[in-house]
Amino acid sequence: MRDAAKKGEARDERLVAELERRFVTINDDVCVGEHTVNLIRPRSAEDLISETDFERDERLPYWAELWPSSTVLAHFILEAKLPAVRAIELGCGVGLVSIAGTLAGHQMLATDYYDEALLFARANAFRNLGREIEVKALDWREIPAELPRFELVLASDVLYESRYAELVARTIDRVLAPGGCAYVADPGRIAAGAFVEACEGLGLRIGTKATRPYLAGKVRQTISVYEVRGRMA
Repeated sequence: MRDAAKKGEARDERLVAELERRFVTINDDVCVGEHTVNLIRPRSAEDLISETDFERDERLPYWAELWPSSTVLAHFILEAKLPAVRAIELGCGVGLVSIAGTLAGHQMLATDYYDEALLFARANAFRNLGREIEVKALDWREIPAELPRFELVLASDVLYESRYAELVARTIDRVLAPGGCAYVADPGRIAAGAFVEACEGLGLRIGTKATRPYLAGKVRQTISVYEVRGRMA
């Protein structure tokens, strides 16, 4: 047992060393319920902007920021005390929500479009949970047929462009198990209203919408957490 722990610590140290070699990093402490989660992440998303990536598929490194919606959703999933299930996070970024989901007892799959985000999510899981979480690169436009469905789907601040309303709704419809539930945290982005309409058009049921304040320094936001229920079998 002690040898396994030492090997885990060694893997963590190697992964963090790799990230610190490739990126200018900072560390943030985030209080989530009774837990303090320490996150390593890039100093700034602007440092990572690539004209080549943007020209290819309008890719921007939003994953590198620690968004208020992810902090609120992390709190929410711990407070909800849902039965432990197999769960997926769409757009995990540096891993905060997936870590909170794991602390809440769920078996998490953290997914993101960026391979770099998955490296940070793995490192942050190691340092806060003492073990890795399962990660997978996922393009919402081309979800592999072998990806299973999940009883719980989590996503935060994924509606930042109009075109994502339909895309996120279809992705949730694809990965959510019959009778399952998704929680989507959003600070009032442009696509939020259209997302609700897209979900309803697919036969998904919009349940309660919780609102939570976010206060940190000069940042003041009201975050909505949409409950989306899957279609019954």
